[in-house]
Amino acid sequence: MQVYIDGKYYPQEEAKISVWDHGYLYGDGIFEGIRAYNGRIFRLDQHIDRLYDSAKSILLKIPLAKAEMIEAVLETCRKNNISDGYVRLVISRGIGDLGLDPRKCLKSTIVIIADKINLYSEEKYQNGLKVIIAATRKNFPEALNPRIKSLNYLNNILAKIEGIQAGAEEVVLINTNGFVTECSAENIFIYKKGILSTPRGSVGILEGITRDTVLEIAQNLGIKVEESLLTSHDLFVAEEFFLTGTAAEIIPVVEINGRIIGEGKPGKLTLRLLEEFRKITKIEGSPIYQKEALKEKKHLIA
Repeated sequence: MQVYIDGKYYPQEEAKISVWDHGYLYGDGIFEGIRAYNGRIFRLDQHIDRLYDSAKSILLKIPLAKAEMIEAVLETCRKNNISDGYVRLVISRGIGDLGLDPRKCLKSTIVIIADKINLYSEEKYQNGLKVIIAATRKNFPEALNPRIKSLNYLNNILAKIEGIQAGAEEVVLINTNGFVTECSAENIFIYKKGILSTPRGSVGILEGITRDTVLEIAQNLGIKVEESLLTSHDLFVAEEFFLTGTAAEIIPVVEINGRIIGEGKPGKLTLRLLEEFRKITKIEGSPIYQKEALKEKKHLIA
């Protein structure tokens, strides 16, 4: 594997950053998880836009223009012969000293990793997940806005540890007002009485790109969608329940805190949305390899 670090490529075993990097010392940085399907990177522009929005929010200067960053991502995929895979794009504040002062970091560090990913087995997509509600509360948006996709994931990790210890495959985080936010690494959807609902952005969630895609698909299918204030009760009594994320795609939930969801198997709408999502990912995205890019260019000219 070849890893991009600040404009150069290194074999995996030689890919290193300084221990004085503030991403390592303080979690001072941002990242994106991006998927490649069938020789194309799905919604790369949206991921890059969100990356730069996160950077602006934390006053982190990225030394590459968006177009240069997109090309760096594509080239990293090419160097690793990625057709179907996962890209982790990480930007830290860079090398500083042992103090907090970000002014000591003169240049940010850019790392791009392109590899394979298999978050859940195919059996989980067929049979669904069992999840629990974590005792760990979602962090205050006023403390760290979740729309910033930062390197500080300790809140999520503490909740994930609870799930691991309880034998659950994922965990739901509730905010301090008692509203459902998201899972440790995915957004949440429920379906009941003809309405597809997902937590509002205002409760403290990362508004995921897969989440946005699912909302688009559902609307195109004529399904009523709502961004709602949901409580644990709403999850318990849902007819269908599924999670969305770049790595997870769309994965069904069949049990939460011992309550069976629907008939205890993935629902019809969940499976339909997953089918439609996978259709889109096969044809939409930024071409990684030149021949695909040329074909697309000729098609646009025609």
